[in-house]
Amino acid sequence: MSVLQTSPLSTSEMQLAYNKRLMLCSGRANPELAARIAAKLGVELSGVDPKTFSNGEVYCRFRESVRGADVFIVQPTCGNARTGLSANDALMELLAIIDAAVGGSAHRVIAVTPWYGYSRQDKKSAPREPITARLVARMLETSGIDRILAMDLHSGQIQGFFQKPCDHMTALFMLTQYFADLGLEDLVVVAPDAGRVKLNKRFASRIGADLAILNKERPAQQVAEIGYVIGDVAGKTAVLVDDIIDTAGTLKAAALAVRDAGARRIYAAATHGVFSGDAWKNLASADFEQVVVTDTIPLPPGAPDNVRVLPCADLLTSSIRQIFTDGSVSDVFGGENQLF
Repeated sequence: MSVLQTSPLSTSEMQLAYNKRLMLCSGRANPELAARIAAKLGVELSGVDPKTFSNGEVYCRFRESVRGADVFIVQPTCGNARTGLSANDALMELLAIIDAAVGGSAHRVIAVTPWYGYSRQDKKSAPREPITARLVARMLETSGIDRILAMDLHSGQIQGFFQKPCDHMTALFMLTQYFADLGLEDLVVVAPDAGRVKLNKRFASRIGADLAILNKERPAQQVAEIGYVIGDVAGKTAVLVDDIIDTAGTLKAAALAVRDAGARRIYAAATHGVFSGDAWKNLASADFEQVVVTDTIPLPPGAPDNVRVLPCADLLTSSIRQIFTDGSVSDVFGGENQLF
């Protein structure tokens, strides 16, 4: 049975029962995702006019009153090639929309950021480095959010950077269901490093697969070296599972190591498909059967045919319903949304 739970109340019934008004709006980072959520909630997207001035500054304005409403702002802090938005512009635009809602006397302002940018800068790896994931949390809280909704954060401690409630969702059940439906045999789930073993162990248990681990080192940022595979992958179908695929350099190195260890077929799965830099080139040279991600981030142009995108609007819609009705977000996942 699916873990995902849905509310029996329609949006209009919720608003009547709780004497509150739900407003959903979007910036330019992922408007398609926001539109799908609005359709599932049965509400119209509230009009926001975001734009970038010729000097690069970001501006926005609500077209209607937000006074007394619970305003949910769908804005992953990612770039979007179609709308011409950079990751930093997306963050600034989110802050501007939050400030506009707060200044318009919204009852509550909730940032829906399924992709939380700067999440990999969550600690100091060298002297004099910033902890930018903490900085972004402070910026969001200073701008006036009442809570934040995120999906598959890079590390658990990011939740501790917030003094406001941080609701955490996971795509684990979507991804495992997808692979279960494929009906693959002789499966082995391969963790990219020791830090992802817990997540990969749960992934493997849900699809009835064995577990292997890669010995990985990072000599520099966005550079990965794979030493060897711990576990048996020979003659099996390997599924490389991570939370993020960015330049796909790590994924390419992992695929080559697993193939050298005798894997017969190789798949990859991740929640967030950033796909920057030479990602498409790296994926093409790694010869994956499929690369499976969700739509927390819009797919950049030029994606190869073996990239599969799973919609996450259902998860976000159910979580938004729970927040609006003061319910439990963890109930949406049967209490299994803390994977760290």
